[in-house]
Amino acid sequence: QVQLVESGGGLVQSGGSLRLSCAVSGTSFSLTTMGWYRQAPGSYRKFVAAITSNGNTDYADSVKGRFTISRDNAKMMAYLQMHNLKPEDTAVYFCAADRLGTLVSMSYGPSELGTWGQGTQVTVSS
Repeated sequence: QVQLVESGGGLVQSGGSLRLSCAVSGTSFSLTTMGWYRQAPGSYRKFVAAITSNGNTDYADSVKGRFTISRDNAKMMAYLQMHNLKPEDTAVYFCAADRLGTLVSMSYGPSELGTWGQGTQVTVSS
């Protein structure tokens, strides 16, 4: 059974930084595409970033140049480093894992065979 656990969220001032972590178990992590998504109050879940098994990455335009997705296959971890945070980045952030995922498909969300984490709250104060 695939399980994802996010951590690292919190309250930060505008312009600050946070690093989110996603611990993965129950799958061949090195073969899995990972993605980060976020959902603000009253809005739907949106794509933030994705990274393939060989390290190719993709980002939403709103976070390009500020956020960096990475992975550590040995530790079975995915990360989202966030810099220059803005109040509009406030949301619950979710990681997702998908063995079938590509950078294109992950921009729409994981497939029906993918797995979501439970989410971690990020709040950016102005």
